[in-house]
Amino acid sequence: MPVSAARNSLPVQIYRALRACAHVLLGIAITTAVFPWLDASARRTRVKRWSERLLEILAVSIVVRGDLNLREGNVLVVANHVSWLDIFVLNAVHPVRFVAKAELGRWPIAGAMVRGAGTLFIERAKRHDTHRVNHHVAEVLAAGDVVAIFPEATTSDGATTLPFKSSLLQPIVEAAGRIAPVAIRYQGRDGMRSLAPAYIGDTTFVASVWRVCGEESLQVVLDAPPAIHAGGGHRRELARTAEAIIRSALARA
Repeated sequence: MPVSAARNSLPVQIYRALRACAHVLLGIAITTAVFPWLDASARRTRVKRWSERLLEILAVSIVVRGDLNLREGNVLVVANHVSWLDIFVLNAVHPVRFVAKAELGRWPIAGAMVRGAGTLFIERAKRHDTHRVNHHVAEVLAAGDVVAIFPEATTSDGATTLPFKSSLLQPIVEAAGRIAPVAIRYQGRDGMRSLAPAYIGDTTFVASVWRVCGEESLQVVLDAPPAIHAGGGHRRELARTAEAIIRSALARA
């Protein structure tokens, strides 16, 4: 499929990058100074509003296809992973608790924000760490929060999926909850798939942000097929099912 190539002028790109940086600094201040005094509901509201504003600054709009019902709780969102933007896109739709690689928490600026938003970090190089994280995921699900994972464990260009890993699906199986598969696709104003947000290869975080700021506008399409009931299932089979559903949704786009 052809790839979108509509670009901003350099002055607009610089202006947008500066506004995004200012908004991120505001977010760090909020998560550091304000969040400790807020209850869970108020924090979720702040996260949603902040994410919506960031996407507005970056001229990223969201289209949801299907019924992404995350209000009832005991839900694990399972999505393909394209970009650092994915986290803020999903939070703009409904605040969720993410499971992310530990390196993300050590990033300058962005790391402080995702830590403040309650992200659960996993050391993927340490197999035993999965048990610890799954314990925390189970606690979060039991408290009524929605958890989101990227079972590819890395990012891709969004054309299709990489193989899904199943280890982080165990808590939702034991909770007899629902798996909400979500296919994430970025496109330009012309409807063509955009590679600008793709955080892949040797691309640095700064370079990726700069590239997104250079886009005239972006649209992210969230394709939400019917949820999968996890109770009584096996995590490996459920991972394969979710992977096939998301891959099929991306192929139809």
